Amino acid sequence: MKIGIDIDDTTLLTVKSMLKYADIFQEEISGISNNRDSFGLIKNRYYLKILYGWDEKTKFAFFDKYYKNVLEECTMLPKADKTIQKLKKEGDTIHFITARLMNIESCDTEAITKKSLNNFNIPYNSLNLHIRDKLTFCKEQNIELLIEDSYETCKELKDNGIESILMTTKMNSDIQDDRIVRVNNWDEIYEKITEIKNNIKV
Repeated sequence: MKIGIDIDDTTLLTVKSMLKYADIFQEEISGISNNRDSFGLIKNRYYLKILYGWDEKTKFAFFDKYYKNVLEECTMLPKADKTIQKLKKEGDTIHFITARLMNIESCDTEAITKKSLNNFNIPYNSLNLHIRDKLTFCKEQNIELLIEDSYETCKELKDNGIESILMTTKMNSDIQDDRIVRVNNWDEIYEKITEIKNNIKV
């Protein structure tokens, strides 16, 4: 099977390092000390704008200064490495499809991402960065299944006949949609992929 996988908050935990540096940056630009637990406050994937009230200019000023640190400090979600290794051994091809930014001057996103995947022993066939329209990409590349933490993306793929699996996060946990396959960890991802493969064979 040709499997697409998102990176941020699906394979690697990015939100924790993002909020760490966002709090630092907010304190720098406001002059007000910030000791809150921002992770407990996020409700959706637009949390930078909502939590901090940043406009686009401020958001990209933050990325210019701290995006490199954010990406370098991402940790791996438990068992992502073992599960992806197992899928590769079973003959599946792994294609990382991420919206990670490529236009940040101080940050070599491709090099950092490759280093992270290598350090965590996560195998893959292709790395595709700054992909905003994942539906079009999956169609063009014949991706059969996408593992993703964006409910909107999973729904869009489902509506267009492409299988998807939604990784539960704080940003999507309250969304109810029985048509979307939802999981909580990489063990469950493997189980769902096995079920999908078995259904295809029938």
